[in-house]
Amino acid sequence: MNTEFMLNGELSALPHFVTSLAIGLLIGLERERSPGSRAGLRTFALVALFGTLTALLSEETNTPSLLLGGLLIVGLMTIAAYFRARDDSMDPGTTTVAAILVCYGLGAAVWYDNDTLAIMLAIITTVLLYFKTELHGITEKLNRRDLISILQFAVLTFIILPILPDKNYGPYEAINPYQIWLMVVLISGVSLAGYVALQLIGSRHSAVLGLFGGLVSSTATTLVYARRSAENQNFMPLAVVIILIANLTVLIRLTIVSAVASPSILPQLLPILGSGFVLGLGITIYWWYQLNQQNELPVPEIKNPTEIPTAATFGLIYGLVLFCAAWLSDIAGSGGLYAVALISGLTDVDAITLSSLRLFEMGKLEATETVTAISIGILSNIGFKLGLICFFGNTLLAKQCLSGMLATAGGIGLALLFFI
Repeated sequence: MNTEFMLNGELSALPHFVTSLAIGLLIGLERERSPGSRAGLRTFALVALFGTLTALLSEETNTPSLLLGGLLIVGLMTIAAYFRARDDSMDPGTTTVAAILVCYGLGAAVWYDNDTLAIMLAIITTVLLYFKTELHGITEKLNRRDLISILQFAVLTFIILPILPDKNYGPYEAINPYQIWLMVVLISGVSLAGYVALQLIGSRHSAVLGLFGGLVSSTATTLVYARRSAENQNFMPLAVVIILIANLTVLIRLTIVSAVASPSILPQLLPILGSGFVLGLGITIYWWYQLNQQNELPVPEIKNPTEIPTAATFGLIYGLVLFCAAWLSDIAGSGGLYAVALISGLTDVDAITLSSLRLFEMGKLEATETVTAISIGILSNIGFKLGLICFFGNTLLAKQCLSGMLATAGGIGLALLFFI
């Protein structure tokens, strides 16, 4: 009877301490490999256990100040350890002190049944500690403009978005400021990822520029490399590969956007996008093998995608397309929507995609109409980019890009016939 009571009573807290011990050992293992660290496996394991124990005592005695007191004790003891063994040539220990305080907090969080969150944060903490050199290398490669891009994205996401009303306005109740700006944040976030990656890889992997250029703007990437191939014929093989990869990346980007904005459309949309991607990829691989070894080339200058005017312009276009799509689909049926898709897709396929997905989620469009509108937008965009290549590049570049881009368009068209 007493044994059963102990298992159900006192020892019921044991799993929490086991989790805390694992967290402390994980972080401590990373710190153990740092020669300048004054804390390792044992210290971090004990700190995590101390955090859980303090949280237990705080709850049992109804004394929240115990948690704060424990945090102060751990922090002061760690700082004192570094102060007593002060050596200007060694690590000042600020990172280790911060890691110990985090470890204590994670130990306390475990007691309050936040085991999964604590473990996730412990893994993130360990990753941040381990990849010190790589993280420092990233900060050295990012210039002032790149850091401003990240800050601007933070403004778009955490300052502007929360203050917008999440309510439908206007005719057809198609305009929702919060939803419109949420799409702005989504597109800006995907574009920012490509923009930052573009700056980080530099020109070391030139063909991969097509992937990141497509994330930022496939149209801009096509224009930049069409111009460069016209200036230098030797640049043409690389330009073909980059343009085709950027064209395929649009399909990847739209898949990601659709999965976030309207996951329920994916069963109907994926076969269409997938067919275009597979056929286009086959031609792209052919040109990839035809690409001769090239010298390093500079990264093309592509505008920062998170600038406030850029984001606001996209938001305006998206809202306008959303309204026009709702209006024309009401007065002219699906034909009106397809006309909007054809026109807006010339320069920006994201706007018609997000507008169609929004109307689908509102129940104003059927899945078939939504997928068809998105497909028309993509086909229109492919045609527009071929026009750019012909006008700003040369005939040979257009002929070589034509095979890959028509393969993508053909895949989408054939899939529409079979699946819609």
